[in-house]
Amino acid sequence: MKKRWREWRGFVLFIGVMLVFRSAIADWNQVPSGSMLPSILIGDRIVIDKLAYELRVPFTLLRIARWADPARGDIVTFVSPEDEQLLVKRVVGLPGDEVAMTDNRLTINGAEADYQLQDGGGPEWPEPALAATGFQTYRETVLGSTRRVWVSVGHGNGMPRTFAPVRIPAGHYLMLGDNRDNSRDSRAIGFIARDRIMGRATRVAFSLDYDHYYAPRPDRFLADLP
Repeated sequence: MKKRWREWRGFVLFIGVMLVFRSAIADWNQVPSGSMLPSILIGDRIVIDKLAYELRVPFTLLRIARWADPARGDIVTFVSPEDEQLLVKRVVGLPGDEVAMTDNRLTINGAEADYQLQDGGGPEWPEPALAATGFQTYRETVLGSTRRVWVSVGHGNGMPRTFAPVRIPAGHYLMLGDNRDNSRDSRAIGFIARDRIMGRATRVAFSLDYDHYYAPRPDRFLADLP
């Protein structure tokens, strides 16, 4: 056993350090769904900065120190209160905000979001099945935060396009997917507690096109997320 430990201890220590690093400092996550199109494509591997807001005890939700909170427009990963799965969505509403939606048009604290229809529909329409259903791409701007969103011309996955004004409680956030009609987000799972937010997605590490035999997408490598 001692001989085996001497032979393998370097590898074991390396694995241990990598696990701690991915748990507390930075991680990369595969994106299997299109809920964040057009910002994040199916097949992207996104880099998660776990020190963006705080330092946690590795492998737990216990916080050691906090130096920032998520800002409106940040793309974050969090543990879903519905099924404890790790999700990635965009922060749309902050604690204390009053948010409403009317036919996919946001109003936050009385400020109506501005929507500008974008040419081309999407990022070269990477998902043929989605493009065939009819999507329009808008640049959504509200309270100084801007992002591109997809809105279905037909029917989405049943997420409500309209909801009455809601006040976000202290210590919670309202999350939405950029693919508004095909994202299971706060409209279904409720507000997200601050302690469930694991980090901020900053860029794409690399990307594989599942529809073309997992071919790499070179233009996505190390691309910043909007």
